[in-house]
Amino acid sequence: MNQVRTSMIAVTMVLIGLAASHGPGETMSDNQRLILAADENDTATVRRLLKAGANIYVRDGQGRTALLAATSHNHVESARLLIEAGADVNAQDKKLDSPLLLSGASGYLEILTLALKAKPNFKIYNRFGGTALIPACERGHVEVVRALLNSDVDVNHVNNLGWTALLEAIILGDGGPRHQEIVRMLVAAGASVNIPDRESVTPLQHARQKGYREIVGALEAAGAR
Repeated sequence: MNQVRTSMIAVTMVLIGLAASHGPGETMSDNQRLILAADENDTATVRRLLKAGANIYVRDGQGRTALLAATSHNHVESARLLIEAGADVNAQDKKLDSPLLLSGASGYLEILTLALKAKPNFKIYNRFGGTALIPACERGHVEVVRALLNSDVDVNHVNNLGWTALLEAIILGDGGPRHQEIVRMLVAAGASVNIPDRESVTPLQHARQKGYREIVGALEAAGAR
């Protein structure tokens, strides 16, 4: 019952957003129906509307395209159809989420993989001034991190908090196996182990303060100070 209620609330919010995107008395266009269909993962309707020429660049009241609506719920097939139709994986909503950024932060590997194949712009940043890699490292999304490290993402990018992906993996991670693996992957991918935070505290110092022995060992082996 709670799941049904949550779903109804989500659909209602989408409808409110779509209503805000066109004037009173106007009927919902195919472009707006496309966003709703993607949000609900109604792939049959997504296919039909794409074939009918619906505009994949139209946004709802939240600034979301149909692709971003699909991404927000990890609706892989709808996202695939939209990306294959040329949907923009860089288009950001009012919160500065984009399909690439959101799929990376949320751990949605399949959609992220589709977005990476679409040759995204890695210089488009989230509301914290970060790349998709930084929150993926923080949240322990190992396979997403692996995929991003095989792309052109900047492994040493510093966000608005003054943190790199390595710092965020240590400061906000739990020091467990997933974050240990992520630290090892970042180091292997060329992450600088000595870029400090704004208080001049280095990744090694943070790891020592938190008692993350395995991470300390990996950093020391890479020449961290």
